[in-house]
Amino acid sequence: MRNFCATRPKPSCINPVIMISLGMRRHLKNLALLSGLCACFLMAQPTSAQQTDLGFGLSTISAPSASSASGQYSPQSLTGGAYPSFSGDFLIKKHLGVSSEVAWRGGRSFYQGVYPFRPVLWDINGIWAPPLGKNFVAEFMAGIGGENIRFYQPFTFCGFTGCTNYVSSNHFMGHIGGGIRAYLFGNFFIRPEAHLYLIHNNFEFSSGRATRFGVSIGYSFRPPAY
Repeated sequence: MRNFCATRPKPSCINPVIMISLGMRRHLKNLALLSGLCACFLMAQPTSAQQTDLGFGLSTISAPSASSASGQYSPQSLTGGAYPSFSGDFLIKKHLGVSSEVAWRGGRSFYQGVYPFRPVLWDINGIWAPPLGKNFVAEFMAGIGGENIRFYQPFTFCGFTGCTNYVSSNHFMGHIGGGIRAYLFGNFFIRPEAHLYLIHNNFEFSSGRATRFGVSIGYSFRPPAY
């Protein structure tokens, strides 16, 4: 197992290990802009789509414990925390379509008990949403995305586009998810859901695998005769 730091981490110890790239600290701002554009596109409700769904949720993460870390992985678990999320999809034909989601830890945690950090997980998927009777719809999705880890610093970095107090580490990931939408009042729904993330080279944590469980509420824009 990697000797992450023999004693309480110091900046000179942790920074070379986590290999944070200062040049990627604007990743989340670009992602937020992309998410906003996607939301506007989804709300446009193209006539060729059967329906468009938008949701807001709250969830938590389960991942292998810090003590289970081995090989390239570090003794730090992703487990815990409350993760707000935004999601959207539009179905094009025969309950098939595309979807996107972003979830982030609402409060900061502490890396190795010292450095405040916040993970952000985003994904883009193909989705199949077959109806289960009159008031229920299943969701099955798979796709790709990324993990963005913000490490907060006691000082500010400034560049041409502004200033931030964090640096970022980014990883490509695969995503598999599913849920069941229950329409309890008109087009409003509640959706219990689960997501599996397979994160490439996630050496800052104990494993490249993490699972998110939660519940979302949302609204479906669909034809009256749907």
